[in-house]
Amino acid sequence: MAFVDYCIFVFYFLMVLAVGIYFYFKNSNREDYFVGGRNMSPVHIGISIVATDVGGGFSIGLGGLGYLMGIAGSWLLFSGLIGAWMAAVLIIPRLKSMDKKYGMLTYPDFLRKIYGPGVALVAAIISGLGYLGFAGGQILAGAKLAAGTVFSNLTVMEPLTFSLFIMASVVIAYTVLGGLKAVVYTDTIQWVVLLFGLAIFGVPFAIQKVGGLAQLRASLPAEFFSLGNISPARFINWFFTIVPIWFIAMTLYQRIYATKNVRDARISFYIAGLLEYPVMAFLGVVLGMVARVFFPNVEAEMGLPMLLKDVLPIGITGIIISAYFSAIMSTADSCLIASSGNFVNDIIARYFLKKPTDAKLVKISQIVTLIIGLLTLVIASRFTTVLEIILHTYSFMVGGLLVPTLFAFFGKNHHPTAALLSMLTGGILTLVLIFTQHTFIEGIDESIFGIMASFVTFILSLFVLKKLERK
Repeated sequence: MAFVDYCIFVFYFLMVLAVGIYFYFKNSNREDYFVGGRNMSPVHIGISIVATDVGGGFSIGLGGLGYLMGIAGSWLLFSGLIGAWMAAVLIIPRLKSMDKKYGMLTYPDFLRKIYGPGVALVAAIISGLGYLGFAGGQILAGAKLAAGTVFSNLTVMEPLTFSLFIMASVVIAYTVLGGLKAVVYTDTIQWVVLLFGLAIFGVPFAIQKVGGLAQLRASLPAEFFSLGNISPARFINWFFTIVPIWFIAMTLYQRIYATKNVRDARISFYIAGLLEYPVMAFLGVVLGMVARVFFPNVEAEMGLPMLLKDVLPIGITGIIISAYFSAIMSTADSCLIASSGNFVNDIIARYFLKKPTDAKLVKISQIVTLIIGLLTLVIASRFTTVLEIILHTYSFMVGGLLVPTLFAFFGKNHHPTAALLSMLTGGILTLVLIFTQHTFIEGIDESIFGIMASFVTFILSLFVLKKLERK
């Protein structure tokens, strides 16, 4: 990287920190910190949703998929489009009407109104731990990008280790300071930088450097240009892992609460879906395909950072690297604030504090966010593959939370014991399958078995409980 690229990179990081400091002085209560005062525009929220969902993990992960399988890797974000639009139609009207009535702050707040405090507590633990792991994936994505570009020539410390500390420090700092408003507004800046950086500079320059589209096609296997270059099992896994997250994600519930009304919330989800697919899906995988031409023998997720560092022109490199860091930080900050919200609002404030003031809760939230941020650094240092962390985290959350949430929205029997047993069965089974690396059917994701077990448990529990109640 040239001196001008480093200047662009440093200026960008200072700008993001300035936003966090600004909102540190603007936040006056818990609603400001966790749901942005409930009056944010649908455009800002929509961009923040896609910035959070795609983020660094999927951005770097998409590059890796393009490197390994070509444009068929774009199906990963097609499931995001489906999930966003299904959520807009099916859950936003009821959730937003409940929010107007009760003033909810978190995803477990919704379950509390339906099932009671016990279910909400377990959901808060699952969601809080899930987002802690998800944030770790984003920190690792940023560290990989930094290690392959900005700090690749570092000699005083191993580049990836140094990059982990730098990424964690910046993300934690502005999230702790600014809360959700800082997150949403920096997301808007970050996504605009990412989208225009990739569309105007990244992809055109990369294709030109490889010799044009014809040369790209000649340099890669023919199947890399087919959307059919994906196994049915992988497509099913992505669909069942990613679509359900739109029904249970704490980050999405916070953004629904942050809008003024149902119309604005729906618009924001429609915007997010279109930006995910086709826009970001194809930009990401094409860059991964170009990276494979230049660096055919590297680890898949490192191909993209190496492409950005060694192939793009001076000045453009700084813009595109900043764009990718934008995506990474926009997800990491949202995951930190979501995890913090679960632990503070759903556990600490309800079970360990007596009538705390808003000012005290904001301070506690900042401390908890800091602690969670440090834990994400530990998690990031224990994994090597970004997409692995993200998909495992999604599987755990979906396996435990999806079925009770769907029954809360669409079912008539809201029995707390059935919901609790269903949640524990699905979540624990999914975790066991992840950590033992066991599967009942080869190639099928753990979350599918977790969902099935959770559903069966819910139905059987309802049947047994009704029998006992009749007696």
